[in-house]
Amino acid sequence: MNYVKPFMHPNLFFALRGRLRQLAFALLATTAFMLLSNQAHAQLKIDITGVGTNQIAFSAAPFQGNQGLPEDIKKVIESDLVRSGFFRAINTTSNIELNETTMIDPSAWKSIGVDALIVGSVKKLPDGRLDLRFNLHDTAQQKSLGKFSYVIAPSALRLHAHKIADFVYEKLLGEKGVFSTRLAYVEKSPGRYRLIIADADGANPQVALASKEPIISPAWSPDGTQLAYVSFETRKPVVFVHTLATGRRKALANFKGSNSAPAWSANGQQLAVVLTKEGGSQIFSMDSDGSGLNKLTNTSGINTEPAYSHDGRSIYFTSDRGGGPQVYRMGTNGGDASRVTFEGGYNISPRISPDDKTLTYVTRRDGQFKIAVLDLAGGTEMLLTNTGRDESPSFSPNGRYILYATKAGGKGTLAVVSKDGRIKYSLSSSGADIAEPTWGPFLND
Repeated sequence: MNYVKPFMHPNLFFALRGRLRQLAFALLATTAFMLLSNQAHAQLKIDITGVGTNQIAFSAAPFQGNQGLPEDIKKVIESDLVRSGFFRAINTTSNIELNETTMIDPSAWKSIGVDALIVGSVKKLPDGRLDLRFNLHDTAQQKSLGKFSYVIAPSALRLHAHKIADFVYEKLLGEKGVFSTRLAYVEKSPGRYRLIIADADGANPQVALASKEPIISPAWSPDGTQLAYVSFETRKPVVFVHTLATGRRKALANFKGSNSAPAWSANGQQLAVVLTKEGGSQIFSMDSDGSGLNKLTNTSGINTEPAYSHDGRSIYFTSDRGGGPQVYRMGTNGGDASRVTFEGGYNISPRISPDDKTLTYVTRRDGQFKIAVLDLAGGTEMLLTNTGRDESPSFSPNGRYILYATKAGGKGTLAVVSKDGRIKYSLSSSGADIAEPTWGPFLND
């Protein structure tokens, strides 16, 4: 049997959030909005500034039939895997075109340092859809780790390239990949605010909402179909829930005073919000239809930025009840709260990892705002960033990475750091200020 052998290629809204936070911590306290489905103009640029250790060397062959299609499947897969920090791309060519059915010689690929080989094809079907197929070869074990096919609309090609990268990541690392998940963030330009939904690599940005008034605090529902956020379109902060597929919006919390900081419970049946309708800043829970309002905190201090734990038992939040802003934890029905953060005098914006073992938050040290993580069992804190004006951390759905906003060139931008601090990359916009990022959940197939 003739196997294909490789040879080495010769050329181997920080300001906006601060505004509400100032309202919150000072008292704790749109006109033209419209649903848009057009693509945002700003494309984000990926800059990897650090990588992990023990990288897996892989080669992705050009997908047969990819010419003329809107996305380069090989390029998307390569970018995803390299950006994770756990993979190293090896540029190779073969003497024939490779696809998912090609018989390869694993030892020959292994001999040039390729641990994993990704091959595939894409073909246009008579009805206009695409037949996308791929095969993942483990050259060390000399076997295929999976061969799959998708029949998809051309518009879904990029998403499924991300799904192939997710498959490779999970097969070789044993944890789910997050390349096919989405990000939400707020983009600000003079007199205009836009709520953006983008792929996890920052590409394919779509405008979910545009407004002349600020939009802040977007929060994904657990199933990824809805976003809760705060809009100032009625000249006061009101919590809305927005169904992404239909664009349908509903004012969920529009009480007297400030309505802010929405957070979904793990099962999506409730939201926590911060209300000042009684004069102070208190955390309430309500059912996802807006009924069943229940007051959870009742102190004279400021209570804000709630975040549900994923086991459904706790709410982490920021409070100054001890004299300065720190992170506390209470039951989902309120009651006594226990202080969680003790290092430094200013710790805010808590978010909990999917396994409920690690807390991330913004901490102020020596006048600089950095992203930190806290091992909740051992009490060990680690500072992950050194950029000085970091905000809004949120975990990737596999718990491996933390998305946050920082400042570069005087404008807000997006950045990602692994929870151990060893992998860092930025997602830089071409112009507008970017703030309030949050990483969406895994999507249901």
